[in-house]
Amino acid sequence: MQVFIKIHPDDKVAVALEPLIAHRVLIVDGEEIILTEPIPQGHKFALRDIREGEEIIKYGAAVGIAKSNIKKGSWVHTHNMKTGLGDLLTYTYEPKQAEPLISQETHYFQGFRRMDGKAGVRNEVWIIPTVGCVNNVASAIERRAQEFLKGSVDAIAAFPHPYGCSQMGDDQENTRRILADLIRHPNAGGVLVLGLGCENSNIDKLKGYIGDYDPDRVKFLIAQESEDEIEDGLKLVKELTEYAAGFERTSIPCSELIVGMKCGGSDGLSGITANPAVGRFSDLLIAEGGDDYTDGSAGDVRR
Repeated sequence: MQVFIKIHPDDKVAVALEPLIAHRVLIVDGEEIILTEPIPQGHKFALRDIREGEEIIKYGAAVGIAKSNIKKGSWVHTHNMKTGLGDLLTYTYEPKQAEPLISQETHYFQGFRRMDGKAGVRNEVWIIPTVGCVNNVASAIERRAQEFLKGSVDAIAAFPHPYGCSQMGDDQENTRRILADLIRHPNAGGVLVLGLGCENSNIDKLKGYIGDYDPDRVKFLIAQESEDEIEDGLKLVKELTEYAAGFERTSIPCSELIVGMKCGGSDGLSGITANPAVGRFSDLLIAEGGDDYTDGSAGDVRR
């Protein structure tokens, strides 16, 4: 079993894939390396002597600068390595251009084509509260509505949240945008928007964010205008489920897949496991004709 990895031919360090004990002998590129100290899993060790002030190369690129002389086989970490950015205020990344992948044929996934032209990978009925005050009502409707599941409908699910009232500025704006995005999401074959009536982000306000909508797919219920909001909600969810059950999976080009990606936190192994896998997947999706863009948040969205 491989216990270390040298990622790029030009690297001056390798990464331990498991905890390595001091004085262990490793063969790297035909050369014997004797570890001078224990190397924790996911951490670097020097493949040759590295002088103070010399760049430390990993992934074929400089990842830092040696703060002191580092002997071959030694642990390389924050105690003997510092950032190369220094007082740099603007960081620029200049990647080496690789040969782009070009798909030789069109590939498809089995998805649901919506009336607005969008494509979903699921066919669900969603209950979306406009405000946290009706979370319990939404959850009660969800529980009782499971008997309506039929045909191609995958699930009936509520989306309780603590927002929608007593918010101001960007905080309120972001909530309204997120709720509108959920209502328009192509994974939902039908949506019940459940409001209280007196909240800041009420249904009338949200309609301005939703824009045009299909009244067969999106229905609204204001709890304060209903004598029995649970029974009225169940009636609407049943109608929505009947409508959503009319959708069937069909072949849709992979270029229409929309995949959200978010950094889950970095450790010594993510750069050689999850990150390359995500990058390779993105390359394949773009090769199918998809676009690559970001929504401005911490994670990229690839389409």
